Amino acid sequence: MPKDEPAIAHKLAEKQREVSVAEFFERNRHLLGFDNKRKALLTVVKEAVDNALDACEEAKILPEVSVEIIDMQNDRFRVIVEDNGPGIVKKQIPNIFAKLLYGSKFHTLKQNRGQQGIGISAALLYAQLTTGRPAKIISKISPKDPAHHFELRIDTQKNAPEIIKEEIVNWDKEHGTRIELDIEATYQKGVQSVDEYLKETAIVNPHVTIIYTTPKAEQMIFPRATDILPKEPTEIKPHPYGVELGILLKMLRNTESRTLQSFFGNEFSRVGPTTVKEICEKAAIPPSTKPDDVNMQMAERLIQAIRDTKIMSPPTDCISPIGSELLEKGLKKEIPAEFYTSITRSPDVYRGMPFVIEVCIAYGGQLPKDEPITLMRFANRVPLLYQQGACSITKSVIQTSWKSYGLQQSSGSIPNGPVVVAIHLASVWPPFTSEAKEAIAHYPEIIKEIKLALQECGRKLGSYLGKKHRVQDALDKKSYIEKYLPHVSSALKELLKLSDKEESRINENLKEILEHTRHVEELETVEHDENEEKLGILQDEEGSEDD
Repeated sequence: MPKDEPAIAHKLAEKQREVSVAEFFERNRHLLGFDNKRKALLTVVKEAVDNALDACEEAKILPEVSVEIIDMQNDRFRVIVEDNGPGIVKKQIPNIFAKLLYGSKFHTLKQNRGQQGIGISAALLYAQLTTGRPAKIISKISPKDPAHHFELRIDTQKNAPEIIKEEIVNWDKEHGTRIELDIEATYQKGVQSVDEYLKETAIVNPHVTIIYTTPKAEQMIFPRATDILPKEPTEIKPHPYGVELGILLKMLRNTESRTLQSFFGNEFSRVGPTTVKEICEKAAIPPSTKPDDVNMQMAERLIQAIRDTKIMSPPTDCISPIGSELLEKGLKKEIPAEFYTSITRSPDVYRGMPFVIEVCIAYGGQLPKDEPITLMRFANRVPLLYQQGACSITKSVIQTSWKSYGLQQSSGSIPNGPVVVAIHLASVWPPFTSEAKEAIAHYPEIIKEIKLALQECGRKLGSYLGKKHRVQDALDKKSYIEKYLPHVSSALKELLKLSDKEESRINENLKEILEHTRHVEELETVEHDENEEKLGILQDEEGSEDD
């Protein structure tokens, strides 16, 4: 190489530049759920509806959400989502809708539908990429304030909003937000459609009214089943069990606390003075040590000491489960069946994060008999319609022995039968397998809790099916006897040369014996069901211990 020619490293360095998050997702939109045109339509609707429900609940407003999809032909659709929420202040509208990773929930540890600040801005980015048209947003915060109308694009190089148009408009709503996006998509009914998403959203959000106009101009209304808003979750601090070495070092550098004693007490939940003293003793570090003086080796000892110390589980007021009664109401509203049972488990913890598992089962009615059961998966009141095979919820269902509860099941597969199983995970931070938030990661703690909830509901289903079969057998037996009883009486009359009066008396005696036998069988059935339930609980507990 000539002496005056620049080194290759300098030439390579000239090509390097920072990549904005908007540019990254512009090329990798599949990571956000825009894999194909059908899924893109669902993802856009999902992100807008989730934002609307979160906003209404935070403002303590019973949500009324309108979803309209207009077919503009040539695989282009206009998606309009309107809510009655608190609205958005004017200066925040461009950033919320047209800047990725901008939001108020990422740093808060409490249950929310959205957290990363990606969803609705990613939908806007997809619309921009496929049709080139800006998003149209109207928002109003009160009857006294004007409604602000924006037309927005995303400057992907800067990950910043680009305002195409801004004006004040007349809008007859007292408060709320409306977003309109033109996207490239396809509409198709089925288990992974917008129709199914809104139906399942109505099931796990029984306090919501959804008005949906399909691309075929058909209107579907999902009315609310309760006027009670979900309990508002409370923000909590991190739990020590969920903190890794790098995060601990970062927290130590950024804290305003002057000693380790105050650092642990102020920055973490469930860590009292006695617990701090025990952690520091095990790590051989004085509690009076300044956080800035903690080096890498000391931090590693602190992490090990935390793992070796018994610390109380984090508080659970940061999560807001649906509740077994309301979950059952929601399922009854949308899924007609003959039998329902539901359970909300006590809170548990994974990686220092509290979570609750809820299960509801519907059986019978018009549900298909000889097909695999219908499995509905939810996380923080949001339906999960894709990647079913990769989800820990599906794994838990497959690992549960459904034959014990009266259903057919092949090894390593979902059971068959006229059954709908709805499973909901409520957590401050659901462990999704990707940014598209379509499947729950395989944490052993979560799988164990789901299986325990399924077993509890399964025992009730098994008990119901057992009673149903025994009652049917008894009815069949009774009908046979009643059918042939007159013939028996007639035969006895002829054999024994009885009078009509004696024949009638024998007939009545036989009926009394039949009724007494039926009563004894009912008592035996009750005792049998109680024993079966006790045995089922013992078997499930043994199975859980083995797991």
